[in-house]
Amino acid sequence: MGKIIALHSYKGGTGKTLLSVNLAATYVKKGKNVCLLDLDFRAPSLHAVFKTNNSERWLNDYLNGVCEIDKVLVDVTQEHGRSGKFFVGLANPATEAIREMSAKDRKWEMRALGRLLSLKTSLLNDMHHDYVILDTSPGLQYSSINAIVSADVVLVVTSLDASDIKGTQRMTRELYDLFDKKTGILMNKVLPEILSSKKEKQKFYKHFNSVHKLPILEAIPCFCDVLRAGGTYIFSEEKTEHPFTKTLDKLATKIEEF
Repeated sequence: MGKIIALHSYKGGTGKTLLSVNLAATYVKKGKNVCLLDLDFRAPSLHAVFKTNNSERWLNDYLNGVCEIDKVLVDVTQEHGRSGKFFVGLANPATEAIREMSAKDRKWEMRALGRLLSLKTSLLNDMHHDYVILDTSPGLQYSSINAIVSADVVLVVTSLDASDIKGTQRMTRELYDLFDKKTGILMNKVLPEILSSKKEKQKFYKHFNSVHKLPILEAIPCFCDVLRAGGTYIFSEEKTEHPFTKTLDKLATKIEEF
């Protein structure tokens, strides 16, 4: 049985999408069949990363009940596959589509939740994906809550910014306690010197485990060359020996065992 993994954050700018894309590519490199879905309907970005036009439909159409999920998925295995198969589902980046999704009411969101929950059957059981990775919208939007509810594992991405830490604390306490989900924290953009020794790294993990009351799955250093790449290519595909890629390899293994 495969897993649905949602990456979430309290606010934008944490590197959630970058991690979603590179984690998906890491699993593909390991020979897994992966489906990456852009559920950030207010700020879609995966279309720019994969530089592909949707073949038939958008994820917006799937949640609107216009089509089934197989009409949405784009096979990017030829461009990005290594050992496994790689599919992406894109959100419509058009301004009108973003405006329309932002105006959805609670009744629509409840129907959309049913559509998301059915992905466990269609993508994992019927289409035999090993992992479905959901790149969610930040904060407490209905769409991100729906993604959390439909996921098996939730990874909360946060930085060392004080407002981000406080907001993440409130969000996990007030939201995640409601759901019986396996949840872990990814500390992103950590200064490398903070993790320079085993002793300092253990101190860092111990501190933030107590701060967030959730396990810190990985502390990911801030690498200037990863930031300079700016999403123009998938870093973990192109730079296989880079420390960032090695960190993602470790994270992928931890999630498998989580």
